[in-house]
Amino acid sequence: MTATQTPPHHRPIRSFVRREGRLTVGQQRALDLLWPRWGLEFAPEPLKLEALFGRRAPVTLEIGFGNGESLAQMAAEHPERDFIGVEVHRPGVGHLLQQVEDLGLTNVRVACHDAVEMLNRQIPTQSLDRIQVYFPDPWPKKRHHKRRLVQPAFVALLASRLREGGILHLATDWEDYARHMLEVMQQAGDFANQAADGGFSPRPSYRPLTKFEQRGQRLGHDVWDLVYERTRPKR
Repeated sequence: MTATQTPPHHRPIRSFVRREGRLTVGQQRALDLLWPRWGLEFAPEPLKLEALFGRRAPVTLEIGFGNGESLAQMAAEHPERDFIGVEVHRPGVGHLLQQVEDLGLTNVRVACHDAVEMLNRQIPTQSLDRIQVYFPDPWPKKRHHKRRLVQPAFVALLASRLREGGILHLATDWEDYARHMLEVMQQAGDFANQAADGGFSPRPSYRPLTKFEQRGQRLGHDVWDLVYERTRPKR
């Protein structure tokens, strides 16, 4: 049994809780009208990414994009790249779909599904150029740490979906979670830390500052970025 397989009759620990929230009129409209065009339905078979986007281009997967504003900005600023965003909360999905339409983007596809299942069943191996996990739920209480998304088995799964030389970029505004992430990544043999000192990296220019992050900076809150390169897959 591999690290990413689930034992029979075992209920996996979820790293998220579905908080549906209230859909605005605009978000509901986007889900109704724009999902058929830009939405990515879950299916238990590998995607054909070139067919999905109609071209061959580097593909970035963002897991947990929130309201999607930073993802939309990245897609607008990098039309040479393709982006898949995965988020379980429908208001955020609707918000991103609306931005895709407003900005006239054609290089974004949006999924509303459990990212782990999608990675296991739908994302082909060694197909991604970059994976982004920005500000995942920190689950700050010690008894909930097992729910944190960034764990060894999850990182191994990400490694299998990245091409050699691909980038895994993590970011959090919780110092305890940042140090947990660093510890997990230090034990991951498939990645090389891009920070010169083997620790945290400066924020890469391609990651926009979110409104939430800007507000936190004004209040003196820190953000920790971790940037790793996928090393040569083991034979």
